[in-house]
Amino acid sequence: MKKDASKLLSVIIPAFRQYLTINKDLKRIKKVLEKIRYHYEIIVVVDGCPKTYKKIKRLKSAKIKVYCLPKNQGKGYAVKFGMKKAKGDYLAFIDAGMEIDPNGLSLLLEHLEWYEADIIVGSKRHPASIVNYPWERKFLSYAYSLLIRLLFGIKIRDSQAGIKIFKKEVLTKVLPVLLIKEYAFDIELLSVAFNFGFQRIYEAPIKLKHNKFNSLINKKILFTIWKMLWDTFAVFYRLKILRYYQKMAKIH
Repeated sequence: MKKDASKLLSVIIPAFRQYLTINKDLKRIKKVLEKIRYHYEIIVVVDGCPKTYKKIKRLKSAKIKVYCLPKNQGKGYAVKFGMKKAKGDYLAFIDAGMEIDPNGLSLLLEHLEWYEADIIVGSKRHPASIVNYPWERKFLSYAYSLLIRLLFGIKIRDSQAGIKIFKKEVLTKVLPVLLIKEYAFDIELLSVAFNFGFQRIYEAPIKLKHNKFNSLINKKILFTIWKMLWDTFAVFYRLKILRYYQKMAKIH
């Protein structure tokens, strides 16, 4: 396919312990991106797992750049790191592991341009999405989306799916003030962008299949839920009460 040189798409992939599947994942993503009309770059940020980094380095591709963080910092930190390295006019990220079909990247790009949006969010709860995940997670997704609407006024049904795309100007303004390194990174980014005037945020359908169905009666998962709620209310406090992000934006 002949490429349009007017735009560059950067795709950031945060990866932790993905050494068994990462090269297969990257080949699938690269195959999808070869079909879009713009030139692209893939930026993989390995979050403190040298074994994954060594596996990726075996791939010989000018389109793939890989960085390895010395120690595990969290998904949010890895995505922000990759975004700061990106050169694209549009910046997307997608989780490693291929639970989310990478063909969604081209769909999100089309939505971004069609709606002249600031941000397109891949959504498990979009009517056209094809998803396979347990009812407990569906309930949590629904409850969390209600909380997000109540706290921040963002009218989206799913903020946590690991695939999103942004115009560069959104991230140029928002990234320097963000604090969260882990699970609530998505909602911090979305809520701050929305507050800064980037309110054209829409959803696009995705295809998702969970590889593992873990019970929610699990200390690790319960701790993750608690940490995410804590961080979400911390974002609300900084944004709506302290007005921390607004003050920091003036400095930057």
